[in-house]
Parts: sequence; structure tokens; C-alpha cells
Amino acid sequence: MAERSNIFTIASRTGYSATTVSRVLTGQAEKYRISSKAVELVTKAARELNYQPDLVAQTLRTKKSKTIGLLVPGIDNPFFATLSGIIINLLSSRGYHTLLADSQETEAEEEQALRMFVSRKVDGIICVPVATSPARLEQISQQIPVVLIDRHFRQTALPYVCTDNYAGAKMAADYLLERGYRRILAIQGVPSSMPNKDRLRGFEDALKGKEVDYAAVGDAFSVENGHDQVIKTFGGGEKPYDAIFAFSATILLGAIDALRALGLRVGKDVGIISFDNNGFLDFLDPAVTRVEQPLRQASEMAVDTLFEIIGARRESRPEPALLQQQIPPTLVVRASC
Repeated sequence: MAERSNIFTIASRTGYSATTVSRVLTGQAEKYRISSKAVELVTKAARELNYQPDLVAQTLRTKKSKTIGLLVPGIDNPFFATLSGIIINLLSSRGYHTLLADSQETEAEEEQALRMFVSRKVDGIICVPVATSPARLEQISQQIPVVLIDRHFRQTALPYVCTDNYAGAKMAADYLLERGYRRILAIQGVPSSMPNKDRLRGFEDALKGKEVDYAAVGDAFSVENGHDQVIKTFGGGEKPYDAIFAFSATILLGAIDALRALGLRVGKDVGIISFDNNGFLDFLDPAVTRVEQPLRQASEMAVDTLFEIIGARRESRPEPALLQQQIPPTLVVRASC
């Protein structure tokens, strides 16, 4: 009733019919050839009256919630915070709201978030998956369009846009070899995650057949993991490795903190390189060499693909060709190795 009263109040103030007011406020002025003067007067009155549409009623009427569900594995991770910020901005520019959820790298939390998205009748879902199987997301995609970003599944009918993690890790390892490092410690993230698997494979393939001592340790994309692995490896007073490859910026920060605590100098005693780019890495001393992921490009492609599918389903036309793409990363060279 609040929406109906507001519409009639605006109609009374402007002299236009309630139908005309409703059409202006729901963005249908052009469709019904409503004059620009009428649009201006109605929108001005709506602002003055602090008009708030009933979104639930609007969703039931138009079959559009104007909301997209965004699911990431850890909003406290700078990488996913940056990714979320880019996607939210892109959705906002299209007039959509974002319903953000954090799976905390667990399948149970992911399932709860997906149920919440379905119950809220979101128009689409952009997801960084943590499950080992695409089955649940593929099931949901039958009723709500789903696009994966950052992570994907080997065999899936879902569209995805990701960084080529294999190529990025191989690039990092090749760079360390070119710089003369021959004892390299990789600190990995969640072993079961697709990015980690591809990074580990790229790292190991780059070193195969070379006269290099290397190891891969760790189990989380966290500051604590980076710190703990360095303490375990270097804490005995020896320097078994002359370089560290951190599989994420969070792991990197923990590793640097531990090296400093042990009195080892980054870039001099131990070289270090990281996957993930973030502006703060240039403000560390020394600035950190890293593999930069194309976050904006991937986000734009994911959002564009999602809206192409949404539009095709609403207009009962064929959906776009399945997009499954891995984008090459780039190397940002600084003074840490």
C-alpha cells in the first residue's frame, strides 16, 4: 500500500495520472512516449517525496529482482576484495544491486549462500567456486544463469573466465631461473583448488630437468600459512632455499613477516616472487615482483556474459556460445628478486 500511496501522491502533485507516474518510475517513459517534461516533473516530485518502490512487489510484477548474487571464498583476502569491488561497480553501472556472500573456502557455506541466492530470486550468479564438483551449480544454472570467475572445473557446461594460472606460475619460475636462483621454495594455497593445482603444475613443469632443488609446502591462501612455512623451513638457522614463490599476496605477506623476524633480508638473503598483484606491493621495501592477474578484463567478460544469458532467456532466444576462457597474466618486475 505504501507504494500505491506514494504513486498517487506524486500523481496529485504533478497533475499526471497514476498510470503515467508508474510508467515513468519503472523506466517505461520512452516505450509509452511520455514527454520529457512529464518525466522531469515526476522524477523531481519522487525525489522530493523520498519515493521508495516496493522491490518485492516489483520483482513479482516484472520477474526481475535487479540483483546479482556474487559468491567469493574470502572477502578478507585482498584479491577477492578487489575482485568484488570491480564486479560490484560493473553491476551498479548497469542499474543492478549485488548480494555478496562469503563461502569461507568451505562447501557447506557455499551451499548456504547458493540457497540464499535462489530464495532471494536473484537474476544471475557470479561465483568463485570452492566445491570439487560442478553438479550443484549446473543444477542451479537451469533456472538462474551462473558464470564462474577465477576458478573453474575441468569438465563443466558452465561459462567461466579465469587467469591462466599454469602459464603465470611457469612464468614466475622461469624468471627465478633467469635470475640465477637454484634453490626454490613454493608456498602454495588450498591444494584442492583449481588455481593452486594449475600453479603447482606450472611451477614444477618449469623446473623439470633443471639442476634445481625445490619443494612445495603449505595448505592455505593465508598470511598465517606463509608465515608458518617460512618459520618451519628457515627457523633452524640455515638457509635451505635462496628464493620463495608465494602462490598469493596473502601468503607473501606472511612470508615476508617471518623472514624479517628471522633477520633475513628480502631481495638480498632470499629472493621472493608472488602470484597476485596489488598496489600495496610497490610500497613494500623492496617492492615485490609478481604475476598480475587481469582482474578487470576477467570481471568485464564475466558480467557481459552473464547479462547476455539473462537477456537471451528473457527474450526466449538462443543463448550465446559457451564462454570458457583463461586469460594470460603478466609479469610485474620489481626489486624483490
